[in-house]
Amino acid sequence: MSTDIDVLKAALQRHWPGEPGDKVKRYVGKFFNGTRLDTNITAQVVGNHGIYTVSIRAEEQGVTSACSCYIGKHGYCHHCAALALTFLNNPASFREIKPKPLAAVNELTELHEYLQGVTLDALLQELKARGITQKAFAEGIGMNSRHLSAVKSSELRNHFYYELGATKLACLWVLERFGKAGAGKSEK
Repeated sequence: MSTDIDVLKAALQRHWPGEPGDKVKRYVGKFFNGTRLDTNITAQVVGNHGIYTVSIRAEEQGVTSACSCYIGKHGYCHHCAALALTFLNNPASFREIKPKPLAAVNELTELHEYLQGVTLDALLQELKARGITQKAFAEGIGMNSRHLSAVKSSELRNHFYYELGATKLACLWVLERFGKAGAGKSEK
């Protein structure tokens, strides 16, 4: 039986089969804050214009990748190839994130790990199941509903907005405060 690491390695080798160029080699092994969640890897690297966040997701259809550099939106940059090679060379350098249920989060230090293990889409679906639409949620937190959709779909494409974590926290707060039967009605 294949493990997530085996699936990820095979997908990376298929997607980046050739000898890396000099631009790629320059970044291999230079990543920090590397994490792995199932078949997704994310790490940061210092590039020419600051620190870039680079991510790769292996799926049945292939690999999706993204980088926060100016050409990496769809993963067609040397940072993505370098992240793949960094993982292939040393998978143990990536900290594994094991999703945990919200009820198991007992300390502030565990919150970030929980947020990494849950998608904004899953939280918005939970809100919807409790009678709170995506549009109502966006309006309630002062966010444009189209921007919320962009944040959600970008995360699913392995590209991350800076406000993603804060938006997930807002979802949790709304679920806790208003996600019960009779949501929106004032209590007396």
